[in-house]
Amino acid sequence: MTQALRKRSSPAATARLVPAVALDQASIVEAYRRWAGVYDTVFGGISSKGRLRAVALANRLPGQDVLEVGVGTGLALPHYNRDKRITGIDLSKEMLRKARERTRKDDLVNVQALHEMDAEATAFADASFDTAVGMFVASVVPNPKRLLAELRRLVRPGGDILLINHFAAASGPRWWLERAMAPGSRALGWHPDFAMDAIFSADDLARIEADPVPPFGIFTLVRLRV
Repeated sequence: MTQALRKRSSPAATARLVPAVALDQASIVEAYRRWAGVYDTVFGGISSKGRLRAVALANRLPGQDVLEVGVGTGLALPHYNRDKRITGIDLSKEMLRKARERTRKDDLVNVQALHEMDAEATAFADASFDTAVGMFVASVVPNPKRLLAELRRLVRPGGDILLINHFAAASGPRWWLERAMAPGSRALGWHPDFAMDAIFSADDLARIEADPVPPFGIFTLVRLRV
């Protein structure tokens, strides 16, 4: 599944390192409060292949303790193997309410807990999980590099960090469209112009495995071994 990633060094690439509009926690919470009631209908379908691909990889990896960051309404929860112990976190209480309803309705006994929690500063002890899965969250948090540092802290040595996310195109019409959408980041609740450089260091970019996911490669599944 490995895809070669070259270090970007052009002026245009440097401009893509940081999204044009910063998100703060309050705008994220408000955006997902609005999205909660229609999230599954509006976003569930287009993101389903990426979500299922991330869960399938998590299911194949060793270890039982899985942290799902950005668990949202719990769309991924029914797809984990029952021998995986799942802990989910999200910043939106409205989204978590739906995730808890799904857990009860589907009798997901392997879901250990669902917490309202800041992914950049969790309450978990070091090395609490074998795998951390970030579901469409990298382009949402205010400080992506802080998120990655927190996930490194939480994952045991030899474990894996999996991120399924939209990453901005390197060039072409899609890149221009993403830049045009960027001022609407606060209303959308995510960064259309989010580049891999905004979360991964140069060393990380040399080591990650990245797999474009249908439809049209809008989303990418990234694996980083800890």
